[in-house]
Amino acid sequence: MKRYLFALIPLCLMCALAAGCSDDNAATPAAPAAEDGQEAGDPQGEQSDPQAAQDGPQGPAGDYIDLTKMSSTMVYAEVSNIMANPDDYIGKTVRMSGLYYVEAGAEPGKNYHYVVIEDAAACCRQGLEFIWNGDHAYPKDYPKEQARIEIVGVFGSYDELGQTYYYVAVDDIVSE
Repeated sequence: MKRYLFALIPLCLMCALAAGCSDDNAATPAAPAAEDGQEAGDPQGEQSDPQAAQDGPQGPAGDYIDLTKMSSTMVYAEVSNIMANPDDYIGKTVRMSGLYYVEAGAEPGKNYHYVVIEDAAACCRQGLEFIWNGDHAYPKDYPKEQARIEIVGVFGSYDELGQTYYYVAVDDIVSE
């Protein structure tokens, strides 16, 4: 079934990594996680708000993943991890930006909405389905297809036709 954009072709990631995809912002590796509740050092020496580093909009840093603050290479790697281990992300809040795509379902009026994230070289794409909470009609309330959007929502799953699908439940979509 075509709508399963969530499925990845692992070769795409290997291709991107082997081709040396890079991003100028990715030159410095992330600091290792601190142990015993101590904060890790900032690799670029920038001042940061300790409370903001600990808490995202939905709780502790472990429950909030802000992909908009990562380099494009790191975003692609994190999304690859989400897709490879989706159950590890259930209930976590994710903030991301990418291109908006919609796919018509088999039933009339049933559409599947995605935010598509590209790697640094723009050679590989990964799509995460999102479901917009509330009463929103397509196409009237949604962005234009391929518009750059930003979403924040909670990662979850649902079963449809005997298959498990993963999505991000969002309260708002911001067109960039």
